[in-house]
Amino acid sequence: MAHHTRPFVGINADFVPAGKVTSAHARLHAGYFDSILTAGGLPLMLPPIGNEHDIDALLDRLDGVVLSGGLDMDPKRLGLPPNRAIQPMAERREESDRILVRRVLERQLPVLGVGLGMQQLNVACGGSLYLHLPEDQPRALPHRDPSGGPHRHAVLIEPGTRLEEIYGGGEIRVNSAHHQAVRQVGDGLRVGAHAPDGIIEAIEAVDASWFCVGVQWHPESETASALDMQLFESFLQACLRQAQPLQLAA
Repeated sequence: MAHHTRPFVGINADFVPAGKVTSAHARLHAGYFDSILTAGGLPLMLPPIGNEHDIDALLDRLDGVVLSGGLDMDPKRLGLPPNRAIQPMAERREESDRILVRRVLERQLPVLGVGLGMQQLNVACGGSLYLHLPEDQPRALPHRDPSGGPHRHAVLIEPGTRLEEIYGGGEIRVNSAHHQAVRQVGDGLRVGAHAPDGIIEAIEAVDASWFCVGVQWHPESETASALDMQLFESFLQACLRQAQPLQLAA
């Protein structure tokens, strides 16, 4: 069956509320499903349904989940003061994502968090965030182009990590478009990579048997490097291992 040779991977979609001349809709950058297809998986878009029972029914059919990027989490939900630099995501997405991330962690499904998705993983594990790097870490190097254009900087891979297995040791260059970042790493997680200024750029599960990786850069983007496809390929290998017990039981 195709399910056993090409794992099913869910990707959470963004939500755009209705405007004056537009209806409410979900959206997803094509790079996510194109990367999953290229790496050997079958991508499925997960709408922000916000119902735990229905989310569980979807996860029953998936071999892994990609948590996509997006706007910011509401600082009020994190017990933090508001900040004018924050662009909160739609409440419907935030509610649904909180359930989705919690259930993915409880099930220990293979998971790849990108940008916001990395931050959501960290917060769900009890970690904390810098709300706005220019204010919280004014000496940090630029992590995005203020004009919205492409921006890249160096990232240092931590030795002995899954990230080192995927990217190799030493320094790589990644695209960068974030103003928030992981501050305190959550329980069961460790730093996988950091920028030269010390800002955490990747996290991963301490448990080597569980593929749980978050990256602050965007491996799905057209500005990604050729190395980034290795991240998706490694993730898909973990998803295939997740699917194998189903094959044995069939």
